[in-house]
Amino acid sequence: MSAHSTNAHPPSDGGQGSAATATEGEGLRRSLGFRDLVVYGLLFIAPMAPVGVFGTLDAKSHGAVALVYVVATIAMAFTAFSYAQMVRVVPQAGSVFTYARVGLGNGAGFVAGWMAMLDYLLIPAVAYLFSGIAMHELVPEVSRWVWTAIAVVVTTALNLWGVRPAARVGFAILAMEIVVLVVFVVSAIVVLARDGAERGWLSPLSGDGTQGAFALSAVVGAVSVAVLSYLGFDAIASFAEEVTGGSAKVARAVLFCLAVTGVLFVAQTYLAALLTPVSSADLAANPGKQDAAFYSAVDASVGSWLHDLVAVSKAVGAAFAALAGQAAAGRLLFAMSRGRRLPRLLSRTESGTPRVALLCAATVTLIAAVWAARRDDGMNHLVSVVDIGALTAFALLHASVVGWFVVRRRGGQVSWWRHLLVPVLGTAIVIAVITEASGSAQVVGAIWLAAGLVVLAVQGVRRGA
Repeated sequence: MSAHSTNAHPPSDGGQGSAATATEGEGLRRSLGFRDLVVYGLLFIAPMAPVGVFGTLDAKSHGAVALVYVVATIAMAFTAFSYAQMVRVVPQAGSVFTYARVGLGNGAGFVAGWMAMLDYLLIPAVAYLFSGIAMHELVPEVSRWVWTAIAVVVTTALNLWGVRPAARVGFAILAMEIVVLVVFVVSAIVVLARDGAERGWLSPLSGDGTQGAFALSAVVGAVSVAVLSYLGFDAIASFAEEVTGGSAKVARAVLFCLAVTGVLFVAQTYLAALLTPVSSADLAANPGKQDAAFYSAVDASVGSWLHDLVAVSKAVGAAFAALAGQAAAGRLLFAMSRGRRLPRLLSRTESGTPRVALLCAATVTLIAAVWAARRDDGMNHLVSVVDIGALTAFALLHASVVGWFVVRRRGGQVSWWRHLLVPVLGTAIVIAVITEASGSAQVVGAIWLAAGLVVLAVQGVRRGA
């Protein structure tokens, strides 16, 4: 089947047969290697993701901010491991939509994809808005909504060009972000060696003592926020049909990205905590200081030049984090369309790229990002709703592992720790994080879920008719 202007069809078994069914010839072109997958994953997560939430986490954890990321990395490892299990047996685009479909059934697959859609469409909007705000700070003559729109247009053009060219450009941006992070680490080490630390050397792992004795509950509460820094590593699984060398490469990339970001997050928050001139108690008492806490630490210890360098890196990096998110969103819409859960037009491909799905995702993201950019409280509105979708999808992912390997016994010999213990613990962690989310986020998530159930019911009636 030609890759040009083709309509992809769902597997003949409706997703209930062999999970290893090949999807060659259904529109997507295999052109990505292991490095490309890692680039997309790290771009989406962003190597310096903790910069924006450092102050909040430091205040919440009583100064044990590095420990927060140690625990958060371990917590997210359960989800990454479940992704690695499912991508090996279902090497198809669509990620959690496809996994829940074969592990739990068509209805659960739709719900998983529907909830993940909320995450994949709005996380890029948050990243675009962050980029627009940062560029507006650097060039205030241009409105932030204009910078936001420019970021959407540029990255959408790259995604429409093709997954491989976008990965090449993304690699250059990722390299720039890594260089800036290395500059920060080296500068911090030099300052600490010369002037000493503002806090105790072990305080980022044990707390700074200004809010009382070490409190495990405070660390756990901060973890519920920190895990959101990792959202995006799962997007790697969306490119399973475009990777060369088999699905094992995708599984390795998922686990590798989580491990790398965990190390980077712990290292930078440990150093930033040692450089911070204010205590966690001061940050807790003055929430207005929290957003700029990382930059304040850099300014006070290293200088404004590094502040500006980090700000530019975050501005550009955020736009390309959105590029990776938009690409993943396009693949999700493509897969749900191919599975006959969304309009068939979205499963069209041109030159191996799901351009219709990408344009649809870009349009929704553009509207949301520009709307938020024109409001003073736009960022809060977006951030409050993006997380519930991903977390709900993660819960269904873990259930899919149990459904496929334990209940249906479709994956050969059952491993009770890999196929039952890990997903059960992963589900418990996800539920705990959801319960810690804001009330508004829970309400929006419930409304979105209810809307999805209505759509599912209507589709069932039509198919019955």
